[in-house]
Amino acid sequence: MNAFDFATLTPILPELVLAVGALVLVLFGAIGGEKSSSLVNALAVLVLVVAGGLLLTQGSGETVVLFHGSFIDDAFARFLKVLTLVGAVVSLIMSFGFLKRAGVERFEFAILVVLSTVGMMIMISTGDLIALYMGFELQSLALYVIAAFNRDSTRSSEAGLKYFVLGALSSGMLVYGCSLVYGYAGTVSFTGIAQSVSTEPSLGLIFGLVFIFAGMAFKVSAVPFHMWTPDVYEGAPTPVTMFFATAPKVAAMAVFLRVAVMAFPHIQTEWRQIVVFVSIASMALGSFGAIGQTNIKRLMAYSSIANVGFMLIGLAAATPEGIQSVLIYLVIYVAMTFGTFAVIMSMRVDGEMLEEISQLSGLAKTKPWMAFVMLVMMFSLAGIPPLAGFFAKFYVFLAAINAHLYTLAVIGVVTSVVGSFYYVRIVKVMYFDEPQVSFDRIPGELKAMLALSGLFVLLFCLYPVSISSAAGLAARSLF
Repeated sequence: MNAFDFATLTPILPELVLAVGALVLVLFGAIGGEKSSSLVNALAVLVLVVAGGLLLTQGSGETVVLFHGSFIDDAFARFLKVLTLVGAVVSLIMSFGFLKRAGVERFEFAILVVLSTVGMMIMISTGDLIALYMGFELQSLALYVIAAFNRDSTRSSEAGLKYFVLGALSSGMLVYGCSLVYGYAGTVSFTGIAQSVSTEPSLGLIFGLVFIFAGMAFKVSAVPFHMWTPDVYEGAPTPVTMFFATAPKVAAMAVFLRVAVMAFPHIQTEWRQIVVFVSIASMALGSFGAIGQTNIKRLMAYSSIANVGFMLIGLAAATPEGIQSVLIYLVIYVAMTFGTFAVIMSMRVDGEMLEEISQLSGLAKTKPWMAFVMLVMMFSLAGIPPLAGFFAKFYVFLAAINAHLYTLAVIGVVTSVVGSFYYVRIVKVMYFDEPQVSFDRIPGELKAMLALSGLFVLLFCLYPVSISSAAGLAARSLF
């Protein structure tokens, strides 16, 4: 390969590093067996960090299109790829000790995370329907296995099976929608579809759009394609649940935004109706469905559904400001999720994991700083100022108001108030109930994440401009 060809492939170097790194890790694992788990884990984190470093050093603001439009490297892709890699790296680091203590440490876990991350990055940079489906499936196939990673657990196996069956259904819907759009538009390229789709689309094209959106709604766990989320979140090992709630959600939301804005810019009226309905349904079900939950992982599943509904408010606005608000929301949501799951992973007594909300009772007396971090996360998820979660909701509501979607913004505020009930209930259990149990010593990696996420959420109000400006640049690159 000559120098010119190599320079041409520079934008896909992060994906190449991850793909080649995953193959090398498979070789190490196959030769070393289970004894190589620690080495494979460390190398997997290193591979992800190297890919992130390449992303940060290559970005100069311009948009590069490769493979006849199949791969797009722009500010939007770079922003969300970095966030996806952060999600993968932090999830891996927080999972190693957990899996080892649970007796399910295997070298395959880190490799599957790397492979799924390759699929996510392809999804984020996709420029046509074929690349979209390839990235979609590469991510999904690894996630099916990760969900059922604890083979000795009936709940984990059940979670993996449910996710696989429903995921296969969503993949079929997605590819069927892609085939309809291709049949009516005559091209798979997003720019080509945008040029061929008029302001009065045919009925067949609308059907294709609906099926594509349905497939992507499954990946972001939006209503009415949310049914897998509570069971998978509860049944999968806790680090896997945390991974599902961060990196894959970022990638799925990214492709949702790219497809809507780039492929169908002339029929915003049609797809906005879909997005508004899904947004309202997700906010309502997530807020009301979480009220009766006693398992904290199931509660976080409904919380994630509600938060997806809030993010989709920004997409419904269909403006650069709206997309920017979604990107800011994603950054804050990932930070809040890490902090919350660091607390959940610390709920261990004599080596046994606990998951009931009632078992957090009296935490303020037994582990006051851990209770304080959980309080910060819950208040932030509820949108109480001046915490980061307030700014996340403020930006999406402001974008909706500026796009004259007043009803959607009002419904968002109301459901946010309803959702505050179950967040505040956890705070009440921690600070006003008597202790039931005393948790084990918190591992070092979880202490670090509790501190970092707590500081981010607390101090975000002091530096929102840096993240907001980066998100704005990324959003404008889509239009």
